[in-house]
Amino acid sequence: MDSPPFISVIIPALDEEEAIANVLRDIPATVQQVIVVDNGSRDRTAEVARSLGTLVVEEPRRGYGQACLTGIAQLQHPDIVVFLDGDYSDYPEELTALVQPIIAAEADMVIGSRTTGKREPGALLPQARFGNWLSTGLIRLLFGVSFTDLGPFRALRYDALKRLSMQDRDFGWTVEMQVKAARLGLRSTEIPVRYRRRIGTSKITGTLSGTLRAGHKILWTIFRYARYHEGD
Repeated sequence: MDSPPFISVIIPALDEEEAIANVLRDIPATVQQVIVVDNGSRDRTAEVARSLGTLVVEEPRRGYGQACLTGIAQLQHPDIVVFLDGDYSDYPEELTALVQPIIAAEADMVIGSRTTGKREPGALLPQARFGNWLSTGLIRLLFGVSFTDLGPFRALRYDALKRLSMQDRDFGWTVEMQVKAARLGLRSTEIPVRYRRRIGTSKITGTLSGTLRAGHKILWTIFRYARYHEGD
């Protein structure tokens, strides 16, 4: 890129009143657009984000993927799109390193790998570590592409994101993105990122029902696209 890229950040948020201000304040000044998608919060998440001058979009239809899709609909043709959680488990200031391979024309998609980065004790729960190991192993076996994580902190070229034609509206969002990128032959890479214990309780791995539903959807998504991949 000959000039500084236009970077948009999409933050899906559900009941993140205690965390969202920290997330927004740590986003680098080089980011031109930040969109918080309030996914039906029952607390002051939207109010806090607006008080900091952030664009807040209301999406009452629950689902992580649904919130991301709603955020994408608000984009104004950026060069790079970054997805970042609103729970302050990631380090938003690492966004600068996350987008660098894209700026350098070395990658179309960059995943922030929590498994290869430094993690605060207790940040990545055992069920999440196992799920990552199983899912990335299946992706490597079925699609021939190596990942170490399905982490939500990720960046893509906007034109690559459009090519993916994302559809998942809940737990399968991140894995859908990675297997579709593999099928399309996008240049994907990972960088290590730090990870800390989130503020509040995870809506997915923090509960047994959430863990089971997420695990089922992730595996279903992998095998669904593997079937399409075999027919290519």
